[in-house]
Formats: sequence, structure tokens, C-alpha cells
Amino acid sequence: RSDIKMQYKQLRVWNLKLSDAGIYTCDYGSHKVHTSLHIFKLTISLDGYFLQNEVPELILMQNSSSPLPDLSITFFDNNNNRVTPELQNKSRQKYIVYLKKLEILDSGTWVCQVHSDSPLINENISFAVKVLGFQNPDLERKYATVDSTVTLSWCLNSQKIKWKEGFTGQLNWKQQESANAHELLDFNVTAQGQLHETKKSSNFLFEIPERKPESTIEVKIPKVDFNYSGQYQCQLQYQGRHVQSKVELVVMKVSANPDGPLSRGANMTLTCQVSGPLLPNAYLRWERVNGTKMDAKNSKQHEVKLEVNISAAGLWSCHLIEDNDRKISLQYHVEEAPVWINYVITGAIAGGSLLVFPLGYLCIISGIRWQRRRQQTKRMAQARQYLLENKTCQCQQ
Repeated sequence: RSDIKMQYKQLRVWNLKLSDAGIYTCDYGSHKVHTSLHIFKLTISLDGYFLQNEVPELILMQNSSSPLPDLSITFFDNNNNRVTPELQNKSRQKYIVYLKKLEILDSGTWVCQVHSDSPLINENISFAVKVLGFQNPDLERKYATVDSTVTLSWCLNSQKIKWKEGFTGQLNWKQQESANAHELLDFNVTAQGQLHETKKSSNFLFEIPERKPESTIEVKIPKVDFNYSGQYQCQLQYQGRHVQSKVELVVMKVSANPDGPLSRGANMTLTCQVSGPLLPNAYLRWERVNGTKMDAKNSKQHEVKLEVNISAAGLWSCHLIEDNDRKISLQYHVEEAPVWINYVITGAIAGGSLLVFPLGYLCIISGIRWQRRRQQTKRMAQARQYLLENKTCQCQQ
């Protein structure tokens, strides 16, 4: 592991070990030169291959023939920003430190700066960090209306950081946090960066687009159903560890009761509903297009359903608003009933009112006639009884 260049009076040692520390003496004629070799060894956990939110452990060791100095250790990230580590264990021979939770933007070359006043030491030790994960936020909200088309995607950073190891993953969906998860697809990425996907669910209507950005997991739902809302979780696994990213799909629908054209003087109830709980800063709003403030109505905090009673036809819109930003809108066109239908309904009502009088007159006449027939039948029965009694008396005489 060493050689000597006599011409330059140099000793070269490679693949240094901690045990190589000590005093090296060069004899040249009557001259003697002593050199002290102080060796540092920096070890990073997991060989520098991390997943999002993992915390690296670093071990710095030193060896020297002289008494070991007390070291000051500072770290600088890939953007040359100072990072204050958590010192877990400290001895003059071995320092164990923990860095912060890593993000995908932390991939790159970091520097460990070692300093000592006595003996004077200023040494920079560089090391590589690779952080595999998603370029999406940890929890993203996506909005869609019933029967629309929506695409959900998760972008991996494996190609960007030139990750040279294979890994696997899967995409799951569950409608509620407490519900069972349904596996939609699984995937694997080779060491060469090739992505392979396999569709697992046949009951869920979705597509895997053929054309999409590189290193991207993507599903397309061509016709969104209200029940397709919920959490879509993409998870990747590497050497028994995993990291995930969630997209929450919020679906909106509107309906009317009664359904159909709105007649003059009639009322209708419009209902707007979203599938999941709203954020504290979000609310629903019904409003009539080109209408007045009197035609608008807002939901209360955390309400996921908003009803509005209307008596005017036209185009009505329901909005989901977060921080004064319209996230999604859905319109409902209330048609006005044709004039002839209004006339038919009015005529039927008026005609019904006019029919009450003749029907009442007929009922009175019929009742009187029935009462007369009943009295006449009673008188005839009494007459027959009278005649029968008189005839009996004549026979007895």
C-alpha cells in the first residue's frame, strides 16, 4: 500500500487505515526528518443511500501518535448551508452524530469540517448523500367533478440523482382512513432506471397512460365516480425500508329536487356536495350566474353539503373555495318550464276549482233524493202494516 519516490524524497501511502497513524521518519544521509500522520475516518450509515425523512448517522474517528485533540465538528449541506447535528456520543477517539431528516433536495455532496486549536487542524471531509423519494408534497389534494377525467401522478427522483440501485413499489387506494386499502398497481425500477408497472385491480376503472414523463407513476380515471374519492397512496420500498406520498381526491356533485324544468311560481332545491371533509379555511358557495348577492349562499365551517332553495331559473354554480381561491366549480342549469306547461297547470288548478261547485251541487241533489226515497219506503211499509192489522180485525168479527 505504499511506495517511495527517491527523486523527490516522497513516501506515498494509499488506502489509509486508522492504524497507519503515527510518526514517520525520513533518513537521508546525516539528516533526519520526522512527520506526524493524523488520520480521520468518516463513516456514513446506509452507504449514503437514504429515503425521504430518514436521518443519517455519521461516525468520525481519529488516531494519532500524539494525545488526541478535542475536535469541533461542523457540517455543510449540498447548498453549503450550515447544518447543526445532534451529538449522540463523544469521546476523543470516536464521535457519533445525527443529521436532520433528509429531503429529496438534500441529494449531493456534503462536507464535514473538522477543527482543532491544538494541534491546529482544519480538515474538510466530503461525502455523498443520495435521497430517494417523491417530488410531490407529502399530502396533496386533487379536485374533480363527477363524470370528469382526472390524472393522478407521482414523480420519482431516481433518474435525477442517478440512483444506481433497484427498488419496488405499489399504488393503493382507500376511501376512508379507517377503510381497507385496495391495491391498484405495483411497479419496479431496475438499477438501469427502467420502470415497469403491473395493473392489479380489475374492479376500479382507471388507465395507465402510455406516454408520460420519465420516472413517473401515473393513473388516469376517465370518468370520475363520487365513490372514487379518498386517499391514493404511492409507496416505494428499498432494502426493507419504505416511503410514501398521498394524494387525496375530493369529488363534487350537484343535484336538484324536483328534477326538471322549473314552473312559474314553483320552488326547487339545489344540493351541492363534496366527498371528503373540508379544511378549516374552506367552504362551499352557491351563486346564480349574473345574479345578485341575494342569490348567493355559503356553507358553514366543515359542512360538506349545501342546499339552496330557488324560485328563479338560470345557470347556478357551486364553488369549493379555500383561502379565497376557487379550487373547483360545478354548474347546474335550471330550465324554465315552457309557457304552455304553465297554462296547462294554471288551467288544471282553475278547472279544479270550478269543478268543486257542480260536484257539490250534485252531491246535495243526490242526498236529497236518497233521503226522499228512504222516507217513501218507510211510509209504504207502515201502510202495509196498517192494512194487515185491519184485515185481521174484520175476520175476528
